[in-house]
Amino acid sequence: MSVHPERLPPDPFDPRRDPFSVVRPPPAHGDIHEFRVPRRRTRPWVHALLLLLTVGTTTAWGMLHWASFMSDFGAVPIPFDFPRWLANGFWYSGTVLAILGCHELGHYFACRYYGIDVSLPYFLPAPVMTGTLGAFIRIREPIRSKRVLFDIGVAGPIAGVLVALPALWLGVSLSRVVALPPAIEGYSLGEPLLFQAANWAIWGTAPEGYSLNLHPMAFAAWFGLLATALNLFPIGQLDGGHISYAVLGSRWSTRLTVASVAAAIALTFVSWSWIVWSALLVVMLLMFGPRHPRTEDEHMPLGRGRLAVAGFAVVMLVLCFTPAPMEVLELLP
Repeated sequence: MSVHPERLPPDPFDPRRDPFSVVRPPPAHGDIHEFRVPRRRTRPWVHALLLLLTVGTTTAWGMLHWASFMSDFGAVPIPFDFPRWLANGFWYSGTVLAILGCHELGHYFACRYYGIDVSLPYFLPAPVMTGTLGAFIRIREPIRSKRVLFDIGVAGPIAGVLVALPALWLGVSLSRVVALPPAIEGYSLGEPLLFQAANWAIWGTAPEGYSLNLHPMAFAAWFGLLATALNLFPIGQLDGGHISYAVLGSRWSTRLTVASVAAAIALTFVSWSWIVWSALLVVMLLMFGPRHPRTEDEHMPLGRGRLAVAGFAVVMLVLCFTPAPMEVLELLP
């Protein structure tokens, strides 16, 4: 069965738009899809099952993060009490799923706003310390307009950061500065600029031999900031790739994609934690190529409003990025 997508709404950045008009002005040129879109059958149970599995994996890891937090780097023994551990596991699970979910729902509702056929979010459970590999949506039809592509690409990171910022502030407030034990093994997290700012504003500078013991909510916010930075890399089919194509066009966005993948590979010499991400980027580059799919209105300018939002996206990338996300910490007596 084929149906016409709904007529697209007016450009929100168009200065000619009259918000008090009863009859909305027509969409700007190039924002109308005049082709039939086959609506595909959805399987809500798949999305629900993946979400439930991700709730389980993130809560399980959240229990361990809470126990680690309460132990103050292993200095205080924490007896196993399953109901108590389970209840406190949601500090991490609820926060990280809210950040990732709002990121994907930002894309989802932007697609629905423009009448683009899109799936519900797929959450990815994983047996790693984050409990998840993130989430994604499937856009089931070509995006023919550069402005629509830009709006969909930037909506996710903005929505995710709007949730991550209050979670970061509350999580760091619930954390505490404690003395490091004589011997400690684990991981040291690289601190993005936003994280450093929240830590300094709340706790100031930690004295020698002391460190911030992260509350599980703060760790979830840290992971949310990192996920936002990774998605904003100006590469291919990532959110940043959509934004760079819409702003720079095909030639320069392709060059930026190749340069960004090379930079990610170079970062593996700074921190081992970039190895998996760099390998995934190389695979994506080999599968889809460095060129972003073209839109039909590539020659059309974005307008000042969207260029300002693109500048804000660059600021988000800088503030959420850290060159060494995770390092092995081993302090022996």
